Amino acid sequence: MSTSTKSKVDVLMVGTGEYTTGYVGGTAADSDKGAGVVALTMFDLRRRGKVDRIAMCGVNGKKFPGIRKHMKRCIEEVYNNMDLTCQTFPGDDAINPKSYVDASATCKPGDVAVIFTPDDTHFDIALECINKGMHVMVTKPIVQKLQHHKILAQAAKKNNVLVGVEVHKRLDPFYADARDRARSSLGNFQYMYAYMSQPKHQLETFKAWAGKSSDISYYLNSHHIDFSEWTLAGIARPIRVTATSSTGVAKSRGMDTEDSITLTVQWQNLNDKTLGCGVYTSSWVAPKSDVHSQQRFFYMGTRGEINVDQAHRGCTVSEDGKHFASVNPLFMKYTPTNGYFSGQNGYGVRSFENFIDACQAINSGEKKPEDYNDGSIATVHTTFQGTAILEAGRMSLDADGQPMDLVYENDTDMDPFEIRPHCF
Repeated sequence: MSTSTKSKVDVLMVGTGEYTTGYVGGTAADSDKGAGVVALTMFDLRRRGKVDRIAMCGVNGKKFPGIRKHMKRCIEEVYNNMDLTCQTFPGDDAINPKSYVDASATCKPGDVAVIFTPDDTHFDIALECINKGMHVMVTKPIVQKLQHHKILAQAAKKNNVLVGVEVHKRLDPFYADARDRARSSLGNFQYMYAYMSQPKHQLETFKAWAGKSSDISYYLNSHHIDFSEWTLAGIARPIRVTATSSTGVAKSRGMDTEDSITLTVQWQNLNDKTLGCGVYTSSWVAPKSDVHSQQRFFYMGTRGEINVDQAHRGCTVSEDGKHFASVNPLFMKYTPTNGYFSGQNGYGVRSFENFIDACQAINSGEKKPEDYNDGSIATVHTTFQGTAILEAGRMSLDADGQPMDLVYENDTDMDPFEIRPHCF
């Protein structure tokens, strides 16, 4: 990429869909992210002097004229001083599933790749960028297979780059406080129930991959499974996963996939080998309601419990011509202040800005990639459990609900190295 000032980094956004641009099916996404998250954040970080060159790549270049018009309408015409200059790959008349190879070839070591693509593509794209010396942030799940996770971790170490998972709930103040309370005063882990859903029209948004290359558990259960891994780090570890599902709605629309998936995870407390149970349910066939996504959990330890309803923060909005909504400006604040984007404190933005800050610090020699294995960023080296749980869940579903054991090298190791069918 072009030479940038010392404090700035160049960014390649891989993926052009809802979370990156807010553009779905030729128009703004029918969700709470119509203006996107990734691109808006990167343009704002450039405005504030942290990012220099921005590039974007996808599969179908024929979408880019529409994406540019969409971003002009939803970003440039809404916020002051937003420069939308962005090199795109492939060309506007081309279709190339491997455009990320060409795009990353224009990058240099120390640049940043932000990957928001279908789950089954994460591994190949991330490995390509890591091997070019780029720092990489991948949306959850980072990969679908434990073996692929190991390969990425080894590549990150070999190339001395920071590789992280974009799990913004770690920056949600409600979730962060719940995590700290659980670790400091609620005792050993006993029980957790988590639920997350999206409305059934999202099946149309994700029809290109839903049931073909991934499922709703990888897409949504990954959030609360990461919360458990983060919360219980050094305290408990997952040892068994059993999956069940609900079906009917998606299949009635010609999509061979589950409507809802529940993973029941047996956790073992390390200090006394007692057991805890986590139940994680995700669905993409919910009705439209006051929120785009229902999100909540209940956590119980041996000395206390906590409830968090992420979907309802006590703020509701009604406008003529729009449906009643419970809004969450703690995630993304799209309403401008005096004409400027002012959502920098939202945890949707902070998740990316923290990663950019870390990459700047590494590039300048102030920090090393391993410094961020302390939980401040969900790195590839600290998230093996989440990948193992999600893969074991898929394996259990494909085996008609047979439990899957997560295998460790010893009684204190926190990183599973294998998944095996449970023998009764």
